[in-house]
Amino acid sequence: MKLEDEIKQPVFKNEYQKALINLFYTSGWLQLKQSALFKPFGLTLPQYNILRILRGQHPKPATISLLIERMLDKTSNASRIVDKLEAKELVTRKQCSTDRRTVDVLITQKGLDLLKEMDSYDEGKGAGLTNLTEAEALELNRLLDKIRD
Repeated sequence: MKLEDEIKQPVFKNEYQKALINLFYTSGWLQLKQSALFKPFGLTLPQYNILRILRGQHPKPATISLLIERMLDKTSNASRIVDKLEAKELVTRKQCSTDRRTVDVLITQKGLDLLKEMDSYDEGKGAGLTNLTEAEALELNRLLDKIRD
């Protein structure tokens, strides 16, 4: 559905304003869709993000600082998220042997298994992105990268 119909605003100041509003609206829409996908697995988007970072690091542990640096949402509280993942036995946390001020976080086998199940469930396409062809997804990635340049 067109943005104008979704937000009931037929006119925009210009195409740049419309594009910006469209990005905000679509971002929120995608987050709602992703939340619905994660709900059956008992995860939130930030928890999923941390598990994916840890899987990429596996078998090496990650520090909280590294998690914060690599998270998609820089405002998330990584320590609190790790606490919740640890309570679910999806990660372990222990004091770093070389630096007592640092905590090492490592994904567990249970966490790896959960991500594998989620990967097959979602097939890596994400909510809403199945409406795009691979060429359109490539172009979208190019345009989004260009915005951040």
